[in-house]
Amino acid sequence: MANLFLNKYRIESARATWHDYTDGIYFVTICTEQKIHYLGEIDTNTANTAAQMNLSAIGKLTADNLQNISKHYPYAEIPLFSIMPNHIHAVIVINNDIITHENQQPAMNQQPVTGNGYQHGRLSVVIGGIKSAVSRWARNQQLPFAWQTRYHDHIVRNQEELNRIADYIENNVANWNKDELYS
Repeated sequence: MANLFLNKYRIESARATWHDYTDGIYFVTICTEQKIHYLGEIDTNTANTAAQMNLSAIGKLTADNLQNISKHYPYAEIPLFSIMPNHIHAVIVINNDIITHENQQPAMNQQPVTGNGYQHGRLSVVIGGIKSAVSRWARNQQLPFAWQTRYHDHIVRNQEELNRIADYIENNVANWNKDELYS
């Protein structure tokens, strides 16, 4: 159902209303705007070798941001990710138990929340930080780039599900021509 926000129609969030998106393990997909291949290309023409993702400059910066997420968000970890030409898949772990009184300063991309300080420890803050950092870098380099405004997330509920997701991420490049985001 669409609602009006600032006199514009806006589709309601697909986020689980029963979950606050703090502590947990999440499988996340973030797409580029209009599925444009900003992040690189997959080389499937390599003789006797598996398909290989060749990252663009934007793709390399995205990989660096994903690998070093804990430097900006100490409560977040990304143990597994895959960068595709027009999207990324990542397993993001949010663990607010590691936030102590000494390190409760907000990460550089966190936005204040009215009334109670900073919105630390939320999945949306981590994803917003990644998207913002990559977009800002591309703009500073005068490279065309944009993310879709939203992202897809799935709350990982058990080890079996996590194993299935890990297998999917690890084989994503090899299965590119079967991917629903293939274009």
